[in-house]
Parts: sequence; C-alpha cells; structure tokens
Amino acid sequence: NVLGNERDNAALVPILGLKGHFDLNYNNHYMAGVSQNELMCRLIFLIRLLKVDTVFCFDPWAHDEENPDHCTLARAVEAACWIAGRAHDYPEQLAAGLKPREVRDKYYYARRPEITRVVDISGVVDQKVEANRANVAKGPAGHHGSQLRAELARRGRRLPLLGDDDATADRNYIKEFLLARNRELGRQYGVEYAEAFHYIGPAP
Repeated sequence: NVLGNERDNAALVPILGLKGHFDLNYNNHYMAGVSQNELMCRLIFLIRLLKVDTVFCFDPWAHDEENPDHCTLARAVEAACWIAGRAHDYPEQLAAGLKPREVRDKYYYARRPEITRVVDISGVVDQKVEANRANVAKGPAGHHGSQLRAELARRGRRLPLLGDDDATADRNYIKEFLLARNRELGRQYGVEYAEAFHYIGPAP
C-alpha cells in the first residue's frame, strides 16, 4: 500500500499540472499515533518554503468522519495554516531564511460538509477523471469500468456506456458513477459539474 500510494501520488503530478510533490511517509491508518506537533512543524515548514496561499484538505470540524488519518491531518493543517503566519513561532525556520506565511484560502471537504462555497469544476472534470484513474493502489474505481466490461463480455453482454476499450470503460465509469454527486450538485447551480467546500477566506 505504501509503495502504491507513492506511485499514485507521482502519477498525479503531470495530470494535475503540478511542479512536484512531497511524500511525508506516514503509515496508512496509523497517523493518530503521530505527534501532532511533529506533523504541524513539517506542514509549517512546507507552507513557508512553498509560500502557500491556498490549501485543500479534510474539514477539521467535519461530522461523520471515520478515517483517523483524515481527522489527524485536518487538525494539523488548520493549526499549521495559522502558526505559519506568526513571526515568533519556529524561529529556527526564520533563521534559515524562511518568512512567516499566512495561508489566505482554505477549502475543506467532508462526508457531510458544512457548505459555504460551491465551485464549478466543469472545465477540469476530465482532469478529475484522470486523477481517479491514476489512484489505483486504494482508489475508489480506477479500473472498475474495465473490470465491469470484462465481466459483461464473459456473460455475452455489453453496456454501450463502457465503449470498446478498457481506457474508455474506466473513464466513462468514473464520469457516470463516481462523479454523479458532482453532476447533481452542478445541476442545482446551473453548471455541469461542481464541488462543495467548507470555505474559509482571508480575515476582513
């Protein structure tokens, strides 16, 4: 799982148009035992180093969250966003040449979110599909379309939605089934696809 996650993260870099990524190498589902201060310090360092303006993360105040890693990371990110902007915290980082950095925009998501901002993602929905395809180690359905297509073929059946090759099957499956909630939310707001966030913006 660890190696699979690292491979998936590396594959996402070109798909999402990123310059690079960092693997922090925490074990899956064991983050509740990680020092909160250690995790915060690492995140504060990255916020200052990369001059971060915006973060996307799990909601630290979310209801119904089952995954302990999500809870641990969300609390650490929220605290790090605040502390990173304070000039008297972690002075050794400042002595090394980093500057305090206030994170201006925070987009938090959850299973049952407190929605304060809806974002039109119609223009990047194909990137979201490809990101899901790349998430194969523990991803939700990176190859479910091709698996379903093969199973139907064994039974002498065919679902036109899945097309004539595995890549088309996987893409269409993700778009039709995994992104159904995004499509329904978009319909409510007059766009094709949308995502909901608990958004916290800069202080007035």
